Amino acid sequence: MAAPAGNALVDGPILRTLLRLAWPNVIALSAGTCVVIAETSYIGRLGVESLAAMALLFPCVILTMTMSGGAMGGGVASSIARALGAGELERASTLASHALLIGLGFGLTFMFGMLIFGPQLLGLLGGRGTVLANAIGYAQIFFGGAVLPWLLNTMAGVLRGTGNMKLPSLLILNSAVCQIILGGTLGLGLGPIPRFGMRGVAAGSLTAYAISLSIMAWFLFSGRARVIPKVRGLRIQWAMFVDILKVGLISCFSPLQSVLTISIFTHMLAGFGTAVLAGYGIGARLEFMLTSIAFAVGIASVPMIGMTVGAGRIARARRIAWIAGTISFVSVGAIASIIAIFPDLWVNLFTDDAAVRAASHQYLSTAAPMYAFIGLATSMYFASQGAAKVIGPVLAQTARLLFIASGGWWLSTHDATAANFFTLAAASMVVLGVLSSLSVVLTRWEPRAGPVIETSPELS
Repeated sequence: MAAPAGNALVDGPILRTLLRLAWPNVIALSAGTCVVIAETSYIGRLGVESLAAMALLFPCVILTMTMSGGAMGGGVASSIARALGAGELERASTLASHALLIGLGFGLTFMFGMLIFGPQLLGLLGGRGTVLANAIGYAQIFFGGAVLPWLLNTMAGVLRGTGNMKLPSLLILNSAVCQIILGGTLGLGLGPIPRFGMRGVAAGSLTAYAISLSIMAWFLFSGRARVIPKVRGLRIQWAMFVDILKVGLISCFSPLQSVLTISIFTHMLAGFGTAVLAGYGIGARLEFMLTSIAFAVGIASVPMIGMTVGAGRIARARRIAWIAGTISFVSVGAIASIIAIFPDLWVNLFTDDAAVRAASHQYLSTAAPMYAFIGLATSMYFASQGAAKVIGPVLAQTARLLFIASGGWWLSTHDATAANFFTLAAASMVVLGVLSSLSVVLTRWEPRAGPVIETSPELS
């Protein structure tokens, strides 16, 4: 079946359609940025040890969110968009059901993995004393409910695959407001509510996710969505798992390597003291905030590219990818460069500690201008998801990991300063952006031609 006539994602003007899909994500993720700022701000009020604990936890938390939202969520959106682009609505509904089973399985894996091995992992990352105790307290609460963000982001992937960006974005906005209110109230205490510290911040996040998950599940199963997950009479089909996992599972290696890169880097910086670690954590949060802009544009390109590839229009799909990449590179680079020149615009939000401020200034002035390449790599990653050709960007992330590990080892053996490590981080961002772009250029997006079956004339 051909794609539906008048489908703007397949036939409409690229830039206008892309921006129409991206703006709800930008608004919602801007609210997510407010969560980052607010959370870091009131964690800063709990003390420098709590700030360092959050920097220690940041790789684990960001792995959960990026793997469920960007990696597997993108794989879900890609598979459903390709099915809809080919006109297969029944297949899209079956894929949605299998996607929810995948999300449930991964959520349980994260939950049990962090509850059992989390303390040892945080210790290996360099956590000691009060810093380690605060990090473990947060992890026990947050990862005890890891199924919630996994199911939430899986459902969001289903809706985004249909081209519906508004509801997932509205619920991200809802979660952001709830996180700011509940996390601050439970973390710092308010009136008769006691101060629960890091555990309270984690509990506020989970409560916000639970509220948004309930609303999204109601919308998805009530028949209001274009694709309704098939429940009655569902038969497990391994081909459906394969269609999702061939993109989603491979995509998961990208955030996994990214977090491993951050973890290695965090471990190296831990040797320079709590102030440097906390200062880097403030800078890393800016990177996360700006990457969310590229995420908003990139995830909007997934259904456009997926449906276009499903309809067999490969040249248009590539144009979508490069337009999305250009938007991400320019927008992320412009904001990051301003912060690099005026770092106090960001640092003043979080701390008054002189040593932490000095470390943050040094990191931002060195690495922030290179955030543009992170934005470019993010868009290329999502574009490749839409085309179901994601191995190239994953290998680019592998190259960055090896670059950080080998460069960090060399610096460690030559009495390098923290500034040298910050330069290494900036150079690794350029490596990632360039290699991710090359992977899109060199990868064939056209479907492979099937075997030609020779036939002989029938004899009557």
